[in-house]
This record gives sequence, C-alpha cells and structure tokens, in this order.
Amino acid sequence: MRLTHTRAVGLMVLATLMWATAGVVTRHLEAARSFEVTFWRSLFTVLSLLVILPVWQGRAVFATVRRGGRALWVSGVCWSVMFTAFMVALTMTSTANVLVTMAVGPLFTALAARFFIGHRLPRRTWGAIAVAGVGIAWMYGRQFGQGEMAGTLVALCVPVALACNWTVVQHAQGKGERVDLVPAVLIGAVISTLVTLPLATPLDATAHDVGLLAFLGLFQLAIPCVIAVVCARVLKAPEVALLGLLEVIFGIALAWLGAGEVPAASVLTGGALVIGALVANEVLGLRQRGAEERAPGTKKPA
Repeated sequence: MRLTHTRAVGLMVLATLMWATAGVVTRHLEAARSFEVTFWRSLFTVLSLLVILPVWQGRAVFATVRRGGRALWVSGVCWSVMFTAFMVALTMTSTANVLVTMAVGPLFTALAARFFIGHRLPRRTWGAIAVAGVGIAWMYGRQFGQGEMAGTLVALCVPVALACNWTVVQHAQGKGERVDLVPAVLIGAVISTLVTLPLATPLDATAHDVGLLAFLGLFQLAIPCVIAVVCARVLKAPEVALLGLLEVIFGIALAWLGAGEVPAASVLTGGALVIGALVANEVLGLRQRGAEERAPGTKKPA
C-alpha cells in the first residue's frame, strides 16, 4: 500500500502520541528507578527491533549493521545517549521539564550544522533560537533552589546528542555515504542496555514495573521510531518537525491527566516561548519553500 501524504500525517501523529506515553507510564512504576528504568526499556527495545527489523527490511539489515561505517556507529552512540538521558531525566524531574528541554533539539541541530558543516541559517531561524533561548533561560532560572535543575540538565543531554547525531549524518550523506537510521537506533539501544546494566544493579523492578517498561520498549520507542522513519520518506522535514512538537503537548497532558503531574507555571511560560518559536520558524519555512516552488521558472521537485 502506497503511503499518501494524509496517511503519513496521521501515522506521524500516532507516533508522537506513542512517544508521549513515557512520562505517564514512568510515574506508575513501583520500585524501578534511574538507570534501571533505562536498562529495562532499552533491553525491550532491542528485543523488539530484533523482531521488527527482519520482518520489515529482511535479514540484510544485520549485514548493514556489520558493514556500517563510522557515521552509523557514531549515530548509534548518540542514540544511546538520548535513550539514557531521557529516561534518567524523567526519574529526576517533571515530564514537562524534560519534554520542553528536548524540544529545542531542532534549533541545536541548526546551530551545529551552521558551525560544523557551514549551513547558512535564515534570519527566521536565528530569531527562533533567540526566542527559544529566552524561554529556556526563564524556565531554568525559576528552577534554581527548587531541586529541579539537575534533572533538567540531564534532559539537556538529549537535544545536544540529537544535534550531534544529525550533524554527523548530514556530513556523511554530503560525502555520499548513506546512513540508515533504523539500524542506528538498534545500535543505540544495545549500547544503552550494556552501559546501564552495571549501573542498574541490584535490579529492584517488580513484575509490574517490568511489564510497564516492556510496553515502553515496544510501543513507546521501537514501533514509533520505525513509523517516523517511514513517514519521513513522504513528509517534508519541516512537516516532521512540526508534527514532532505534538509529543510535548501530548506528553504534558497525559502526565497531567494520568498521573496528576501539574506542570509549573514557569515551565508553561518557557515552554510556550520555545514551542511558539519552533512553530513560527517551521511555518515560515514551509511558506517560503511553497513560494519558491510556485515561482515562474522554478522546477518542482519530483
């Protein structure tokens, strides 16, 4: 079945909803904490992908991992940092803090591409970076002395690793090297599992906890990551970025409704600035690309 644009949008919204379940599910754990939470989720992600990938891409996907170049393995390391920092941060601070901090990932990526690859940034992106910076500074400033700062700083590792990941991938693709992100996700999950196991012992998770973390490994991470890769073949990058922001809204709402986790006013204010800046940047970018495609003499992409 050919994936139409409408179906791709619907599937991408579903993926963001699945990603957004991490916060509310984590709040219902009984005994698992910190690195143990990451260990179990990463382990079940590995097991899930070992089943999903051969069914989806055939057994050749494992040959891709074995023959993968440096960029693939660097991407895998970046994914492992994101997986680990995200779950550890959720055990240290509120879901809203983590998701809003993660939302600046596209702007960090734009900055990294500017300084390490030489990509020119339009003025709208510089403006979005400035506004988002104010939002993050406001959120961080209000957290001093409230015990939230450490968790938010751990969460900051996620957008930093994301920026490194996409910069490495773009640089490799610019040199003609194809990097398949799905095997990179598998590599990241394996690294995260191996690194966090010694930090997670002794394992205190109850059967209830293991069941919830198995759900996260399969339905919150493995399946939506595959869905996002499929949708990215149909949707434009700004569309994917815009739809991805729904994770922040869904995640905060689910944690609020499902776990009684009311976000702080400073997080809502700072988050509104961050999300607003990102939305404005991507919408303006879509309009500009649309105008260029409609301009006389401009060849539309196939």
